[in-house]
Amino acid sequence: MIHSDYLRLEVKKKAIKDAEEILAPPEPAENVLVAFIAVEKADEEGIDSVVRQLADDVKKTAKEVGAEAIALYPYAHLSSSLSSPAVARKVMDDSYELLKKDQAKVIKVPFGWYKGFEIKCKGHPLSELSRTILPEGKTPGETAEKKEGHVSEALKTEDALKSEWYVLDTRGKLTPARDYKFGKETENLKKFSEYEMAKVRAVDREPPHVKYMRAHEIADYEPGSDAGNMRWYPKGSLIKRLLEERVSDIVAGIGGMQVETPIMYDISHPSLSKYLDRFPARQYRLMSGDKEYFLRFAACFGQYLMKHDMTISYRNLPLRLYELSHYSFRYEKSGELVGLRRLRTFTMPDMHTLTRDMDDAKKEFLGQYRLSLKWMADLGVDYEIGIRFVREFYEKNKEFADELVRLAGRPVLIEMWDTRPFYFVMKFEFNFVDALNKASALSTVQIDIENTERFDIKYVDEEGKEKHPIMLHASISGSIDRNVYALLEMAYLNQQKGKKAMLPLWLSPTQVRLAPLTEEYLGYAKEIAEELDKNTIRVDIDDRNETVGKKIRDAETEWIPYILVLGENEKKSARFRARVRSTGEQKDMSLPEIIAEIKGQTGGMPYKPLPLPRLISKRPRFV
Repeated sequence: MIHSDYLRLEVKKKAIKDAEEILAPPEPAENVLVAFIAVEKADEEGIDSVVRQLADDVKKTAKEVGAEAIALYPYAHLSSSLSSPAVARKVMDDSYELLKKDQAKVIKVPFGWYKGFEIKCKGHPLSELSRTILPEGKTPGETAEKKEGHVSEALKTEDALKSEWYVLDTRGKLTPARDYKFGKETENLKKFSEYEMAKVRAVDREPPHVKYMRAHEIADYEPGSDAGNMRWYPKGSLIKRLLEERVSDIVAGIGGMQVETPIMYDISHPSLSKYLDRFPARQYRLMSGDKEYFLRFAACFGQYLMKHDMTISYRNLPLRLYELSHYSFRYEKSGELVGLRRLRTFTMPDMHTLTRDMDDAKKEFLGQYRLSLKWMADLGVDYEIGIRFVREFYEKNKEFADELVRLAGRPVLIEMWDTRPFYFVMKFEFNFVDALNKASALSTVQIDIENTERFDIKYVDEEGKEKHPIMLHASISGSIDRNVYALLEMAYLNQQKGKKAMLPLWLSPTQVRLAPLTEEYLGYAKEIAEELDKNTIRVDIDDRNETVGKKIRDAETEWIPYILVLGENEKKSARFRARVRSTGEQKDMSLPEIIAEIKGQTGGMPYKPLPLPRLISKRPRFV
């Protein structure tokens, strides 16, 4: 519920076949309590009870805040466990009729339509409230399993887990996090520490990247799918594919062998069913005939089974298998699903490495840690480091922990467990802290001491004896989708600091925008574009019948890194006044100089061609 100065509505088009008939356009309202409502599956068990509670609660709140009007807004995005449309509409209709008896002005926002709306939250302590209403006699626990997917024992353990938190600095000093003196340089580490210790993952408002992902036609919600499943537009697909190629090249460079494995597995498989309860993730489950399957939440399962069937010698170690998993699935809580930060379906570059023993595992861990540091540098986002240890392992490997901190060159957050709740004894995560002070893990590596025995994965040593190796789980990048989230949030944070919001040059869908002064110079623009294209630079042409000022403003809005205006002077001199977004400069440059500067910044990075028609006038609108 939001107490707003006003509500203005614009009905767009039908979202479902059985949308209600609109007899008159919705009226605007002033001083209005807007109740955004999602009717859930559990409500079907007591519709009358839910209607009565809903009407009473909204009426009471409107009185408390002094609202002169009430608006009931059907808002399916609040839940991933929706009732049928017929039940939802009945709850909305019946609640409306009840409220009309006592309230001077009640607005029922049309059900089953896409709508535009504008509100202005009043900002007082009661102006933003939330409620969960269940049929009388029901408790949240009775429906939690259905709403949250299958919950593993590891996840239940994680919720109840007692952790001790420390900060380890570059001198090797371990200080309890609550006693650590955070300064200006460690302000972000403080935010990360507070977030981790609070363990509150739900998001209470929309993060900035959601606006950016839609405005830049990168990605969007897919109303025809489950929550946390996104649609990706051409620009977003290009960014994802460049990131995927980059991380795949990094893994190939250290000898990672790329494989593909199924996305669903038999829940009754003896080894897999045990592993499910050791992995902290909620699962999608489905039936095929009379057998139950689960959708993978990482590439672990297929790689374990593949390694079990392999013949492995000590000469083959370290052995690295890698999969770019399109897709992995985790049934995340609905309150955590906002934008690209946390999804239910995502792309995860996933590598599993076998090593002879713990000494070799630590060497491999260090190498993968260095690769992850390089990845974060390529991405250009700020991040904080969290390292999680079983205490006994930390006590035996203090020097190893100190080396990780020295390599990072800054203090890191340490989480310590007295007992081992999961299959690993340690892991690191590089965490991005966003504009809402929420942290999200990107790069990560774990040392697993359980699963080679559980899945009977063996190698033969020099004496011909079979042994179980140590296994590392690594995602050098973390989820590709989450990397895009971090890039967009970083752009916003930079903008708040007075910098220009933009993507790294190698990931910008358009790297150079050509803006001919008039149609007379369109042919010349095409010649320049061909030359840039030959040099693997993504270039487009604003051929619209607009003023040059409008073309420049639109290019700036799109975060175009280089903008070149083309007219008679440029054609005669072959020199250009290049607007460079990263520095804010206007530089006098020749075409070879522009090419050399861009290549100097994108050298070694993957390239893919322009994802949209070169001429702006030929492009459709996706959002």
